[in-house]
Amino acid sequence: MTTTPQPSASLMRATPPPVTPTAKPARAALPRRRPRGPRRSTPLTIAMLAALAYFLLPLFWLVIASTKSTQDLFNSFGLWFSHAPQLLTNVKDTFTQDDGVFVHWLLNTAVYAGVSSVGAALLAAAGGYGFAKFRFRGDRAAFNLVVGAVMVPATALAIPTYLLFAKAGLVNTPWAVILPSLVNPFGLYLMRVYAEDAVPESILEAARIDGAGELRIFFRIVLRLLGPGLATVLLFTLVATWNNYFLPLIMLNDPDLYPITVGLSSWAAQAQNGGSGASSDMLALVVTGSLISIVPLVVAFLMLQRYWQSGLASGGVKQ
Repeated sequence: MTTTPQPSASLMRATPPPVTPTAKPARAALPRRRPRGPRRSTPLTIAMLAALAYFLLPLFWLVIASTKSTQDLFNSFGLWFSHAPQLLTNVKDTFTQDDGVFVHWLLNTAVYAGVSSVGAALLAAAGGYGFAKFRFRGDRAAFNLVVGAVMVPATALAIPTYLLFAKAGLVNTPWAVILPSLVNPFGLYLMRVYAEDAVPESILEAARIDGAGELRIFFRIVLRLLGPGLATVLLFTLVATWNNYFLPLIMLNDPDLYPITVGLSSWAAQAQNGGSGASSDMLALVVTGSLISIVPLVVAFLMLQRYWQSGLASGGVKQ
């Protein structure tokens, strides 16, 4: 009789019991997450649209009003065209009124604004570079004086400037408008701040070691590095001089020297007094002349904005 061997007690203790697989507990279904996108803020959007309308609505009105006659300006809706638009007729009449004096005013304004903006930008660049890279006795006090001059409004200096220029015999000359516009304290402050980071000391030291003088360094190296800042100061001065009214009003007596602001003001005075006999649509010519006067500023901005973009791109990359 045969017997089957039984496993020993030690072997039974060493062998683990078989593990039976158990079912995993079911997880609760999680809600699907929506892809994150840009958050929309309705109040911010409304505020931006209101600001856009605030800035563009006067320009839109000016474009619409330039297509109307003086009668239509008062009898039609201000923000839409009249039944008979006459933009080309208004433009033609504006350029031919008073033997083409509008063209003369436009050229005067271009000369005043062009010379003043270029000169003010160069002076601001030279002054800002000097304050940023040179140390001399009284430099902080002088710069604080410049910063204080930024707070003084230009109209407060118009009468003292007139008295000073009257003593020098410069009243009723183009220099009476150009020379005061060359002084731009804000432009000097802006160029000083910009030159501190835009002009590396290593480049200046290398140029001096190579034997370059300070004037050559400024005109050949520094002005190229200060391009975006120069464009900013030039455009600010160009707009300020182009739109300047009070200073030319008190400095100039000859209508042939008037800028476009004073010239259009004289036409507006004629329109309020019933016209001078040559044209009954004088108010329409004033509105059309105002539209034409802002076209050069828009063109100048579009031409100079690439310098700002290059300055922002160069400032965003760490050397």
